[in-house]
Amino acid sequence: MAEVGFPGQHTTTTTVTSSTTVQTNLRFDPEYVKTIPGILKVVQVGSSLLGFICIMCSRFSYIGKAVYFSWISMIAFWFTGILLGFYLFHMVEKFYKIPWLKIEFVFCALWTLLYLLAAILATTVHDNPHSAAAFFGFVATAAYAVDAFLKWRAVRGGGLAQGSRVVSKQTTSVESPPPRIGY
Repeated sequence: MAEVGFPGQHTTTTTVTSSTTVQTNLRFDPEYVKTIPGILKVVQVGSSLLGFICIMCSRFSYIGKAVYFSWISMIAFWFTGILLGFYLFHMVEKFYKIPWLKIEFVFCALWTLLYLLAAILATTVHDNPHSAAAFFGFVATAAYAVDAFLKWRAVRGGGLAQGSRVVSKQTTSVESPPPRIGY
């Protein structure tokens, strides 16, 4: 006799298919700067450059706080500027096997913290160029924070930096009717 409440047969089959579509040819795509990640990169590059220029125009550009801000802003300017170029010419899509989203997430998260510290330090120097640099530092901090959040969501969702990935999941379940208990 079969045990009451225990199904005789239960089979679940889950099929996951993933299709990655990328174009590996290099091409210029000016439409990228109209997307949210493109706008964020333009804001990051622009605020980094403007903050650096403000610090360099200060008569206190030689102090440690200014040197730190300059260092942070120039690394951000070059790293993000090069990435912007990669995205504009679809180099990221060409080399889609590189974990671009993870690299960008780590950089954006780290630079959010470093820029926040640099901007706070710039506010402690009491002259107008440092105040302007602090403003651009806080703008860059916000842009990197939003970008880090978007990259984190994309990494968690299994997205690609450029190109498209379609993941479909199909689940089928088969159950046998419960056993009849009777005489």
